[in-house]
Amino acid sequence: METIAENRRARFDYEIAETYEAGIALLGHEVKSAKGGHFQIAGARVLIRNGEAWLVNAHIPPYQPKNAPANYEEDRSRRLLLTKEEVKSLTGALQERGKTLIPLRAYLKHGFIKLELGLGKSKKKSDKRAAIKKRSHEREMRAVD
Repeated sequence: METIAENRRARFDYEIAETYEAGIALLGHEVKSAKGGHFQIAGARVLIRNGEAWLVNAHIPPYQPKNAPANYEEDRSRRLLLTKEEVKSLTGALQERGKTLIPLRAYLKHGFIKLELGLGKSKKKSDKRAAIKKRSHEREMRAVD
């Protein structure tokens, strides 16, 4: 599966407990732009509204800027394609304090654009510091070898 976009910061900021796969409803020119690698999910979130999942703050620029529709919004909310059972279970999981649904990566699967969503809880500052120390220690150990 070819990765189109990745939210590398999400795994640093959140402890991911579960992952889900979701389709995304896009317009034709958005699909061409996303397949071309112009899809940014850093800082994006997933919200549940009226029994539907929505991707908020994802950025997809127009495929051809001079040929884009006049009212095109690059940062508009996009509907995620999940089953009713998945939406219900996510709604219940998001009711817990501190739980957030974050897009981890976007990829192509059989020609369709899919999102990997992570249900996570934000890390504390001390956990982040420990992760940085561990990474730098491993880097030093590799340099010694």
